[in-house]
Amino acid sequence: MVQGTQMRRHLCGIQTAWTDAAGAEEAVAALAGAIERDGVGHIIVFFSPAYDTDMLTAALAASFPGVGVSGCTTSGGISPAGPIDRGLVAIAFPRRGFRIVAGVLTRIARLDVEGAASTVRGLRRLLDQGRTDGGTGHRFAISMIDALSNAEETVVSAVAWALDGIPLIGGSAGDDLAFASTVLIHDGQAHRDAAIILLVETDFPIRIFKSDNFEPTSRRFVVTAAREEERRVYELNAEPAAREYAMAVGLDPERLTPMSFAAYPLAVKIGGEYYCRSISRVEPDGSLTFFCAIGEGVVMTLAQPRDIVEATRAELDALDVALGGLDLVIGFDCVFRRLDAESRQVRHRIADLYRRYGVVGFETYGEQYRSMHLNQTFTGIAIGRAETP
Repeated sequence: MVQGTQMRRHLCGIQTAWTDAAGAEEAVAALAGAIERDGVGHIIVFFSPAYDTDMLTAALAASFPGVGVSGCTTSGGISPAGPIDRGLVAIAFPRRGFRIVAGVLTRIARLDVEGAASTVRGLRRLLDQGRTDGGTGHRFAISMIDALSNAEETVVSAVAWALDGIPLIGGSAGDDLAFASTVLIHDGQAHRDAAIILLVETDFPIRIFKSDNFEPTSRRFVVTAAREEERRVYELNAEPAAREYAMAVGLDPERLTPMSFAAYPLAVKIGGEYYCRSISRVEPDGSLTFFCAIGEGVVMTLAQPRDIVEATRAELDALDVALGGLDLVIGFDCVFRRLDAESRQVRHRIADLYRRYGVVGFETYGEQYRSMHLNQTFTGIAIGRAETP
């Protein structure tokens, strides 16, 4: 685990800083002391839900006047030095080489899709206006979404539509598996039931990616009773959901835990590919609540694990080759991947890989990739070492 406060300056000019300071004001003070503020245009922060959000937001605004600040709570941070179970991770983007615009979508549980799309189009126009030489760089979008609004699918669909080809990558805010309160912050204000969207244009080469370590088995489930708006499944194959799932994986339905769900995820097939649909918890009535929307009639497949270390290594190695060397990776890693790695006693090996390739980010309640909301996946933006001529 990370101890103390550290900062790293990357070749592209991004500074990453991280701290395990106990209090919000102490953490921001440590961050402000580590980051060289001249030339910083925008800061993204991923922080522990144990921090007082109002104190954190006020301290960030006071410490970084004139700098855009966006962020969210996590179920664990990822720093270039290793994982942070409780603390704060920051990514400080320089003005040189990066142009960033950001906005907030509110009341996402009942999202005004047309209004959300209009907001994103407005951000695109701002990004276009900010380009002084008439050219265009490499563009991508980052999302941070309140997971407890159960609205990621709607948000991602509206945003991806309005982005018109700009790839979207992001993560759903976490709260250390409490499922009580996830919070986002943007420019001095805290938000719930909201999503933050950042549009980024950079002079450096980039690749977006997604990686998982599961493959389908022959075991199928049909959702025969569900309440989609609550992401809650009452029956699988016309049997009580928790019992049917537990029998399929050989576990006691009374002893299902997040570790069980991490080890035995379910997946749906979309466009020829399988995507995980992770269970978040068992309800007292024996129903299952998911991290993604699930409706009646959906066919789900029990997935089995592949080697999580080798799958992650292969993805990062391929990115390193494609970009001619990785400078850093902004990553969104499902918290269930961490639980699965812990249960297999390989979390330290994943951490070693992330250190080797400069991964910075957080552990999520769901991941966004282009127009999809996913589970049990590692998604992100890889930034190469060489500036585009």
